This record gives sequence, C-alpha cells and structure tokens, in this order.
Amino acid sequence: MASLKSLTSFSALAGALLVGTFVPTTQAHADTQFSYGGYLKFDAMVTRTDSGALPSGSIGRDFYVPSLTPIGGDANTYTDFHIRESRFFFRATQELANGENITGYVEFDFLGTPNGDKRVTNSYTPRVRHAYIQYQNWLAGQFWSNFMDVTIIPESPDFIGNPDGIVFNRQPQIRYTTANGWSFSVEAPETTVTPYQGGTARITTGDTAMPDLTARYQAQFENVHVSLAGIYRQLEYRQQGVNDTTAGYGIALSTKIDIGPHDVRAGIVHGEGIGRYVGVNSTNDAVITQDLNLDALGYTGFTVAYRHVWSEQYRTNVIFTRGQFKDQRELTGVNANDHTQRVAVNLMYQANEKLIIGAELSQANRELLSADDGALQRFQLSVRYAF
Repeated sequence: MASLKSLTSFSALAGALLVGTFVPTTQAHADTQFSYGGYLKFDAMVTRTDSGALPSGSIGRDFYVPSLTPIGGDANTYTDFHIRESRFFFRATQELANGENITGYVEFDFLGTPNGDKRVTNSYTPRVRHAYIQYQNWLAGQFWSNFMDVTIIPESPDFIGNPDGIVFNRQPQIRYTTANGWSFSVEAPETTVTPYQGGTARITTGDTAMPDLTARYQAQFENVHVSLAGIYRQLEYRQQGVNDTTAGYGIALSTKIDIGPHDVRAGIVHGEGIGRYVGVNSTNDAVITQDLNLDALGYTGFTVAYRHVWSEQYRTNVIFTRGQFKDQRELTGVNANDHTQRVAVNLMYQANEKLIIGAELSQANRELLSADDGALQRFQLSVRYAF
C-alpha cells in the first residue's frame, strides 16, 4: 500500500510538471518530508544601446550584465520576451533515528543556458542554481557564496537589480554556521586573468590549487540587519609561459534597515583579486605583467536601494549601484573597464498574494580607462506567479 501511495504521488507530480499547473505541496512519506515550489516569470524588455549592439542570444538580452553594455558602434533598439528566469525547487527533509534532521535541496532555472533560440520553439536547457545537503551546522554543495549577503538584493523586475556594486556568486562549498551569527566556508577556486595589455579579454585558468576561504558575521538588531564578510584567495596561472601565484582578498559590509514598512539596503565591497565574485565578473581577478607574473586587480563596489511601500498593493524601489575598478592601465591597457553603474526605479503591483506585476525604467553606463563609454536604457515589464 505504501508503494502504491508513493507511485500515485509521483505520478501526480509528474503530471503537474507536464501540463504546467504547479500547486505547492508538502507530503509525508515515512520519516521524510518532501516539498516543491518556485515561480513562473514572464519578462518583456525594450532595450536601447547608444554605442554598439547586444547580439541576439547574448545573456545581456535576458538580464542586465554590467560588462556587456556595448561601447563603440551605432545605436540600437530591440525588444525581447522570455520566461527564462522561471524556477523550480525540490526539498527533502528526513528525521533521523536520533531526532535530528537532514535536508537535501535542488533548484534550477533556464537563464544563461545554451541549446535554445528565438526563431521557432524558444526552448532552453535547465541549469542548476542550488544543490546542497544540510546537516546540523554543516552545508555541503552548491549555494550562495558565504562572502555574499543576499539581503541587500533589491526587489526588481531585473534578475539581480544591483549587480555592479555587490558580491554575487553561487558555487560548490563546505560551510559551517554557528548559533551566534558566524559562518565559515571553504569554496571552489577559480581564477580569471587579463592578458598583458588585454583590456577586457579573459582567460579562465582552472589552475588554482587552494580553495577560497571566507568568514562572515551577521546579526539582527531590532530593525537593522548587518553583515560583515571577508575572503582570502590564491590566484594561479601556469600556462602560456606564466607560472605564478598571487594573493587575493576582500571585505564586504552590508546592511538592511527597516523603516516601518519601508527599507534601505546598502553595501560596500572592496578588495584585490576578487573579480569573479563582484559585478558578475565585470573585472578579472588578476592581470599578467610584462615579465609573465600575476598582479591582482583592484575593485570597489557601492550599492544603495530604497523601498517605499505605498499601500498593500503598490511599492516602489529606487536603486543605485556602481563598480569602480582600480586604474592599472600600465598592465591592462586603456581598453579595460574604469567603472560600471546602474540607476533604476520601479513600481511593483501585488495583484494578489501569489501574483506580482512589475515595471522598471533603468539606465546603465560602462566606461573604459580610455574614456570611451556606452549607455544602456531599458524598460522592463514582468509578471511573476509564485507557487
């Protein structure tokens, strides 16, 4: 009988996935609790770039990526519709014989994946967002980097909203979290490198031996959330005549302050050799010197967002975010990024407890050390149903 019930439950879930009629559920099977959910999201965007084009198929056509704002070329305007941010998760929590719980979690969406086009079917391959095991104070698997504070990501129709000035990274890791707000992690290493005088060119080395090490403290003081995080890394490249290692470090301070129903979210991050953690890798970790060594690249990011709640149905978010890169033109050349930034304002309409409709106007800018620059203006409309 138990097997028949399990088969019936699985068939119901499979049928729901096939027809697209998702209903949130939590069911018990022996000593294991299963749950699933997510959201369906439709995005419509009209984008204008004043200095060059974003080609069809570019991830910058799906959501804002700071380093992809075009520089050099004619103005272009294009319209994109997609549902690629839609996501689904599955969770299993089991009670052990000693009364403790162990949890497994997996989540996927369709952003940034190949094997799709806009010509006929608009079909895209799923990608893993999170996949981890949680037991006692330990987490093992893929999750947000411990160097990142998700609390300061603003409400926005855009996928991230404020990527220029924040830490944004998901990757495999082993993390230990204490009861008093501390967490420590050993995370997957990788180094991205700019060739000598290479501007914005990128080499992904795959040569790093030592994992990235992070520590974070977060606390809630009445209406104020605070987070302080640090990271230490070894950057390595052992190809094309280069055989060198250099250190990278970073520190991030962030806060969310509730002001009645409204809130302010702000953060600053600074470091050298942290390029792949910040600005969606809008700068690299290191640059190759003339004598074939590595030199860490510097970065400072700022973000602030204000959320104003007009009523139970309407709220507005005003967002400013900026990534500033250390001027090392003697190594990178003048075609490397000097800074990127984004300003946005949106209106979010809570149609009911499950459905949100958002509209956002934004302007983004990217400037090179040569002073050449480009701007990206975007109007985005989104409809999201959470289940």
